[in-house]
Amino acid sequence: MSNRNSQANKAAARERLRAERERQAKKDKSRKQLVVAGSVVAALAVIGGISYGVMQLNKPDAWEAAADAKNVTAPKNTSGKDGTTVVVGKPSAKKTLELYEDSRCPVCATFEQGVGETVSKDVEAGKYKVQYVGATFIDNTDNGQGSKNALSALGAALDVSPEAFLEYKAALYSAKFHPEESDDKFAKDSYLIEVADSVDALKGNKDFQKNVEDGTYDAWAMKMSKTFDSSGVQGTPTLKMDDKKITAEGSENAPMTAAEFTKAIDKALKA
Repeated sequence: MSNRNSQANKAAARERLRAERERQAKKDKSRKQLVVAGSVVAALAVIGGISYGVMQLNKPDAWEAAADAKNVTAPKNTSGKDGTTVVVGKPSAKKTLELYEDSRCPVCATFEQGVGETVSKDVEAGKYKVQYVGATFIDNTDNGQGSKNALSALGAALDVSPEAFLEYKAALYSAKFHPEESDDKFAKDSYLIEVADSVDALKGNKDFQKNVEDGTYDAWAMKMSKTFDSSGVQGTPTLKMDDKKITAEGSENAPMTAAEFTKAIDKALKA
């Protein structure tokens, strides 16, 4: 081999090596750009996910939205601002019994099971009217929804008739259907409809069921709850007549038996 050929071969080898290094450098640069781009996309996805999560956390839930609603659909058979005045009974009855209850309240269930039938008979006889004020404070103790949902369903029953309202309220508090306070069963529309099927006027009532499932009276329920909150009443059940509490004799608590209640209410009616 001549010296000239040897030099040419060496030059060609060096050129091939240089070209290979350039190609490898370009590949490395392209790979780096892809990695960076992928990292940016991933970072943006994480940031987007965090932003979405924050937005969801800051977004009011359905009940908060209902509480802030400007337009309130009130049930029939109501009066006053936003329909939060619910009075059941004969217009000729001279006095009104104010009844403050929370649907999840176990003591309210005891009261209704022991006294509710007597109240219904008295109202039917025109002995007095009943003004119902619904509360939802038990939901606040466990981040529940049952008190609010049941109150909304009571609004749907009231829209059917005052009688359906009273019968449905009695069913919700009955030993058969009222859950333990720790069981937020009233949060389920299906269970509220199941309870309603025990009331003749509500059984299979499509309008009632639709109003429960659509939350037609959710905003009304929240306005009613605010009425309770501003009433100064500290617990449920609370009974008042002529702005005075009605309690069992020798007690600061509401009467829990029909006999205790009749004695206390007769005294209040004479006052």
